[in-house]
Amino acid sequence: MNDEIRLDLHEVTDREWKVYDLLKRLMDMVGAFIGIIILLPLLVTVSIIIKIDDPKGSVFYYQTRVGRDEKPFRMYKFRSMVRDADKQLEQLLAQNEIKGAMFKMKHDPRITRIGRLIRKTSIDELPQLVNVLRGDMSLVGPRPPLPREVKEYTAYDKQRLSVTPGCTGLWQVSGRNELSFGQMVELDLKYINKRSIVFDLLIILRTVKVLLGSKGAY
Repeated sequence: MNDEIRLDLHEVTDREWKVYDLLKRLMDMVGAFIGIIILLPLLVTVSIIIKIDDPKGSVFYYQTRVGRDEKPFRMYKFRSMVRDADKQLEQLLAQNEIKGAMFKMKHDPRITRIGRLIRKTSIDELPQLVNVLRGDMSLVGPRPPLPREVKEYTAYDKQRLSVTPGCTGLWQVSGRNELSFGQMVELDLKYINKRSIVFDLLIILRTVKVLLGSKGAY
């Protein structure tokens, strides 16, 4: 599988990539700002519900992720797990349901009651719009991995870190957690090779359709 897709960007000039990056950043800032304004009532409501469900816990969950060119950044999410979820992870790694440098467990015992709902609908990911405004993430791009995941990456896998990670991407709209790690890498490299403003907009539209069905999310 690792010989199927290699980054091939020589046909695109530096000027064209600069124009694309500029337009993409503009789209990210406008989209994230409008998204936060429109979704503000939902964001406030979810925050209140999480706090009521666990008064002593934090509403938000902060996690170090690896971004473009392997630079770490702080990613924001609504907290969907118990407070000591990270400590419990070591005991659950053997039950990983995805082969490769990722951890996913369909019936993860660390997820709270409200957490199951907001994860199923991907509402827990909405605070990442702040990461988009900060420039850590884009609206569209590869999923930002954890540092421990990157340690297991091959040189081939690391090609997916050559662009800014996204809130959604080709992996999310093509099967998400139903796909293997290797399939995710292939989809990310396909996106990197084909990326354009039009392609980004198509992925955003497909993301809306996928979220309405909540397929592959857990």
